[in-house]
Amino acid sequence: MQVVRFSNPQSGQPEVGVGDGDTVTTLPGVTIADLLARGADGFAAAVTDPSGPTHPADQLAYLPPVDGRTEVWAAGVTYQRSRQARVEESGQADVYELVYEADRPELFFKAPAWRVVGPDQPVRVRADSGNDVPEPELALVLDHAGALVGYTVGNDLTSRGIEGQNPLYLPQAKIWRGSCALGPGIVPVAALPDAGDLGIHLTIRRDGVEVFAGDANTKQLHRGLDELAGWLYTELDFPQGAVLLTGTCVVPELAFTLRSGDIVDITVDGVGTLSNPVG
Repeated sequence: MQVVRFSNPQSGQPEVGVGDGDTVTTLPGVTIADLLARGADGFAAAVTDPSGPTHPADQLAYLPPVDGRTEVWAAGVTYQRSRQARVEESGQADVYELVYEADRPELFFKAPAWRVVGPDQPVRVRADSGNDVPEPELALVLDHAGALVGYTVGNDLTSRGIEGQNPLYLPQAKIWRGSCALGPGIVPVAALPDAGDLGIHLTIRRDGVEVFAGDANTKQLHRGLDELAGWLYTELDFPQGAVLLTGTCVVPELAFTLRSGDIVDITVDGVGTLSNPVG
């Protein structure tokens, strides 16, 4: 079961529904932000027994599973491989070694809901970078109080060409048009009670040929999921919830960069596959 956003086939307006196999059943008159504002129990109750019109799942155009005032944040340097990659890019070991071992994790703002890209929508490379890569991640969907309500698949695109120049350029290396993709939907936590051992898979195709593939597992995370969520909600309010990208462990070699026309596929076992062309 997944909670999804999609364009109504007749009106073109965004709607929210529950996908279960071949059909999607609409949740009339609600948004994802509304559901997250209700809290974990309210979210679970709403999605358990949808009662609106149904649509064939394979005939819908899906939107990113985030809307309203929900924000997307991300955690960095949460896997050993990510720590190594950041050092390789910048040549400045101390910053990344210290944050990997510190009590406080690296957290940064990634995107407002309106800037997030959904399934099959194009992500982008930065024109002023020269080295951009996807980062496949498990994303936590959190309610207004920080309680976990579900999971989705995230692509936290990163400009290595900019972050490698100076770690203080991180906002520019992480935030630009088309740099954040989420989807295909939200798997409620009741349907996936343990996310501590999920495979994460990345493939990049260019002109029909696979040019990169890599795999990881959430059991390689250096920090707990609850720990990351707790730090995010320390001294911050999210009235309509938040999505937290939990970090990457699949990093292409330093010489690799995305190109326009590439296809990026990210699968998190038990959650789904997010596919995006590169514009």
